[in-house]
Amino acid sequence: MSKSSPSSSFGRVAGPGAVRPTTAVTLWVPNTDVYVTDAGVVVHVEIAGVHKEDMQLVMEGDLLKISGHRQDANRPAKCKFQMMEINYGPFETVIELPPGYDLSQARASYQNGFLRIEVPPQTAGDAEAGSKV
Repeated sequence: MSKSSPSSSFGRVAGPGAVRPTTAVTLWVPNTDVYVTDAGVVVHVEIAGVHKEDMQLVMEGDLLKISGHRQDANRPAKCKFQMMEINYGPFETVIELPPGYDLSQARASYQNGFLRIEVPPQTAGDAEAGSKV
């Protein structure tokens, strides 16, 4: 099953493990699961080795942007790689949530290398307030 398909009610800007070139820097995209439960939408991001102070969560409308930087502090300055599969440096992923969820009430936790964000559904009052012009 694809994490982002045209028929899904939510999606992401780029797939897992992808790198996104920009004008100044190349970003890697962490592996991410997004699923819906009775309690709301859950976003589960694999970012082992990232310190809490090195990540940012930004909410805009129905978009959740998760970005940060993973340091490579254990590698000697001079070495020859035999294999390199772990991404270091800046990362970013942008998740588009389905309608009907309240990002302002989202809760985040970070444990054992996984960032977990729980987004509850909007209440009737939230939905009415959001539809006023």
